[in-house]
Amino acid sequence: MSRGNHTTVTEFILLGLTDSTELQIILFVLFLLIYTLTMIGNAGMIMLIKTDSQLHTPMYFFLTSLSLTDIVYSSTITPKMLTDLLSERKIISFAGCFLQMYVFIALITTECILFGLMAYDRYVAICNPLLYTVIMSKTVCLKMATGAFTAGFLNSIIHTSYISSLSFCGSNVIHHFFCDSPPILKLSCSDTQMNEMIIFICAGINMLGTLLIILTSYIYILFSILRLHSVDGRRKAFSTCASHLTAIVIFYGTEIVTYLCPSSSYSPTQGKVLSVFYTVVIPMLNPLIYSLRNEEVKRALKNVIFRKRSLIII
Repeated sequence: MSRGNHTTVTEFILLGLTDSTELQIILFVLFLLIYTLTMIGNAGMIMLIKTDSQLHTPMYFFLTSLSLTDIVYSSTITPKMLTDLLSERKIISFAGCFLQMYVFIALITTECILFGLMAYDRYVAICNPLLYTVIMSKTVCLKMATGAFTAGFLNSIIHTSYISSLSFCGSNVIHHFFCDSPPILKLSCSDTQMNEMIIFICAGINMLGTLLIILTSYIYILFSILRLHSVDGRRKAFSTCASHLTAIVIFYGTEIVTYLCPSSSYSPTQGKVLSVFYTVVIPMLNPLIYSLRNEEVKRALKNVIFRKRSLIII
């Protein structure tokens, strides 16, 4: 189809991370390993929580939701990136590009909300332990998780529909390894000022809103921990919260720089590097952080291992 002297874009070309063939092979092996660990780690976390009855608590219910989210949104990005690292032409259709964007934005939004819910859960558990089972009942947790996914997909509908309705009649080369909104907006021949405003508002409400909930929760948690007289109680509380905070710092740090900085200061190279962290690396780190820094998860894992050994011996 043509519009005057312009041709309507029907597919996009992804430039990927590098033009070097040798580096592409190295990155393929590295990211394949990371993706494999992501799948094993998150699936293993879900199975561990499901099999150990002592982990059937609100905190681990939200952690199961987080692991499921990491599996799906990592699978939305990484397999295509791995294929492109070994391909000469890195093509993605117009519909495929925006489908990838839709699922990614929906689940990255959901992950932000889940981090906020997990912080609130820790606040209730530490600051209001006697009312914990009442406030964080199974019904309430299920409604919270459902609300997180619903909000994520509704946000993505708004975000993606506005960008996909723009005119793309010039270059179809995306300076990225997946269909992210900042580099795609650079390709549009329409006025993108309104779209950039919508992205900024939606990202700001989601990221800064959930971050405010997280910071407020942890301020109350910190004061409650400092009032504990038991050294073991303090250590256990700090251990549980430290794993959560570690994941949050990495996740929010990279996302805020990418989506809340002015579009005029957007750098394709910087965008690629930061995107690698929150699309490829962080989904792998989440189960590692929550298992290595969490005594309950380590205990449950030991129980599963010893149980399997006993069955083998028998």
